[in-house]
Amino acid sequence: MDVSGVKADFLGHSGFLFNYKGKNIIVDPYRVSDAVPKADLVLITHGHSDHCSIKDVQKISKKGTVVLCSVDCQSSLMKVKGIELHIVAVNDLLDFGFIRLGCVPAYTFGKRHPKQEGWLGFVINFGKTIFYVAGDTDNIPEMQKLSGYGKKGNTFVAFLPVAGDDRVMDSYSAVKAAKVLNPALAIPMGYGSGVYGTEKDAQLFVDLCKQNGLNAVILPKI
Repeated sequence: MDVSGVKADFLGHSGFLFNYKGKNIIVDPYRVSDAVPKADLVLITHGHSDHCSIKDVQKISKKGTVVLCSVDCQSSLMKVKGIELHIVAVNDLLDFGFIRLGCVPAYTFGKRHPKQEGWLGFVINFGKTIFYVAGDTDNIPEMQKLSGYGKKGNTFVAFLPVAGDDRVMDSYSAVKAAKVLNPALAIPMGYGSGVYGTEKDAQLFVDLCKQNGLNAVILPKI
């Protein structure tokens, strides 16, 4: 799917591939297909194995691939050969020239993703196109601060978990989050891998968004 000059593909579960200006940015690869190209930049939200998969990071990396991750991923990802590994934290801002990146909080109100872990969502700025990949999170108060990204002529896209299952926000809560964020487009994630969440959760999210005047689509998996 092309979004204002950025090509976005769903890799399954919470994984995405973004291609911009000839660069491949991959977020949370997990059980990815052989069709997925090598990444220039890999973003890992947290250390759970369905987000920080050593096997998948190795599969989509080449010599010099830059990998950014939360601190709990460091010991695992140091096993991946040839990558350039960097630890990032909430509120970090990075400029790669072709994109700018902000690290934002991702947590749930239960025990699976506690706030004190400092796990991440990412705000990726492709010029006037801005993607918010929320990570494993509930509808948290910090999302209110992101609601302004859709203003000033930007195209703002929110990628939100929808599975529920005592792990992340469910489709109903994700729609409430989307109403706060007010993106030009909302895309569901965190389903379909057999870990948790199904395509029914994603479709429910899209249907509820439309009922609330929000634009939402399901991306096909590659």
